[in-house]
Amino acid sequence: MKFGVNFFPVVDPAHKSATAYYDETLRLVELAEALDFEHVQTVEHYFTGYGGYCPDPVTLLTAAAARTSRIRITTGAVVPAFTHPVKLAGKLAMLDHLSHGRLDVGFGRGFLPSEFEAFGVPMDESRARFDEGVAACVRLWSEEDVVFEGRFHRFGPVTLLPRPLQAPHPPVFIASATSAESCAAAGTAGHHLQVVPSVTSAEQLSGMLQKYRAAWDEAGHDPAARRIQIKYTCYLADDAAEARRTGAHYERSYIEHMTKAVEPLAQGKRADYPGYEKFLEKARNYDFEASLAANKVFAGDAAQVRGQVERMRDEFGADLTVSLQFNPGGLPYGRAARAMELFAQEVAPAFTG
Repeated sequence: MKFGVNFFPVVDPAHKSATAYYDETLRLVELAEALDFEHVQTVEHYFTGYGGYCPDPVTLLTAAAARTSRIRITTGAVVPAFTHPVKLAGKLAMLDHLSHGRLDVGFGRGFLPSEFEAFGVPMDESRARFDEGVAACVRLWSEEDVVFEGRFHRFGPVTLLPRPLQAPHPPVFIASATSAESCAAAGTAGHHLQVVPSVTSAEQLSGMLQKYRAAWDEAGHDPAARRIQIKYTCYLADDAAEARRTGAHYERSYIEHMTKAVEPLAQGKRADYPGYEKFLEKARNYDFEASLAANKVFAGDAAQVRGQVERMRDEFGADLTVSLQFNPGGLPYGRAARAMELFAQEVAPAFTG
């Protein structure tokens, strides 16, 4: 198993300025490399305290790449529906060079109504725009004189500059929240996978991973090349009670910010988002202790978190890279840094040697 660090800013200006958040994040990026974490990654969201401090992952990750030399730089994820593929492919190719070939590209569909409305993109087109955007980026990275005739974009012949440093292109990850079909499609295409256990049941996630692995193998891809990132928030401290108090506080903040962002979607069913109308109900009924017992969030001292990681490995497999959120935005820098140190020194070695 491998372990990385995930930055999803659940914070707003009332609690921490954007400047302070970015400064702390980049200090934690440097610490993550010093502690030999495998990657750092961040998300794309807009407008609200639910991720809105990172409207452009490429910008933040470019700063991260400039401060490091070994750790991988990962988008988790960019949303093709909001950017023309020529622009998106070019920005990511630049970042591949600026990081000296350390880039992993995670693509996501997006799911917040306010974001789609602002970009003038119908949510019912999200899946089609996602598929088209990923396909266009891969072609622009790996082919010359590209002529693209899609439903939403038509261009060419064009040859992208710069070409990505990694050949034929940076590793591609597909972010999937609940869809086993999306996981299977990613496996068939030879793309890697990003999943979030907090938004699905353990049984459903196991099924998603099973379909992904089976589709990858059936398509004839090298099993050793397959990469699965699974994302958890981790509240770790020397004192277990302190870690759990911190977790209860910041998980409640996360749920409150998410509820405000998701509410317009949760109030109405949409064909492309089956089950999302239940988000609001789940958020209102959220219970930290129940989430902890279900292993959807890590919290405690090193021994307790080590036990949770072991349970996760036994449930979902050992071929995983675990992407950990140590700083949910509002947490003071020192406590996030101490959690990273404890994990690297007292948890990770049990699984990495």
